[in-house]
Amino acid sequence: MYAASREASARSREALRAALTGSNGVAATTGSELFAVVAVLDDQRSLRVALADVSVQGSARAELSERVFGGKVSPATQAVLTTAVAQDWSRTADLVDTLVLLGQEALLESAADSGRLDAVEDELFRLGRIVSDNPDLEQALSDRAKPASAKRELLAGLLTGKVEPITLTLAEQVVTRQRGGIDTSFDELADLAAGRRDQIVAHAHAAVALTTQQRERLAASLGRIYGKPVTVHVQVDPSLLSGLVVRVGDDVIDGSAIGRLERLRRELA
Repeated sequence: MYAASREASARSREALRAALTGSNGVAATTGSELFAVVAVLDDQRSLRVALADVSVQGSARAELSERVFGGKVSPATQAVLTTAVAQDWSRTADLVDTLVLLGQEALLESAADSGRLDAVEDELFRLGRIVSDNPDLEQALSDRAKPASAKRELLAGLLTGKVEPITLTLAEQVVTRQRGGIDTSFDELADLAAGRRDQIVAHAHAAVALTTQQRERLAASLGRIYGKPVTVHVQVDPSLLSGLVVRVGDDVIDGSAIGRLERLRRELA
């Protein structure tokens, strides 16, 4: 984002925090309603352009949002939306993407309030791995020619009763508003959930599955390095031969056999 959109996004997030503070049970509704607003804006180009048109005063854009959505969403959602559209955005897409992020954060707030944030984070990560390991499923969920309703039905059939309701809502939003790789989107959501718990996320690729004790030792070691609690997500990758590769943000720690062989090859070249 450019500077204007970064500032606008920050103010919109402040509005979300204010709307949710001291209001029990509204986070889930706010998140779902923000997703519904995004769906409308995705379908109606003229409306989303009008709501982000910096040539029009922010107060006028806020009034427009209230005319369109007032009475159709809760007061908390309307407060967040009114604040967001009153800001000056560098691009129309930045406004819509921020509303998506705010919806995600509201739903994760709801999961935290109910003590289910850990479960949602784990389920989102596992969903990313399932999609990544199943090309047919990934194709079905990524097919832009397939109606959004068909994707939601497919996902609901696979997940209903097997994951947290919030996980399903987040997953449905990912597949109906695809803006990148489905598995990557699930990983980003899992990282967002970990960040909500003030934890760093480490993505580990291991030649073989790690035991619970090995995961805990790895998390403890990384926690000492980074000075914060670390959530470790592990994906098995037999091509590594042995050992593991760990990515934390931009840092990569390669302790795999294939990595050691590659370093040896470079030294001998």
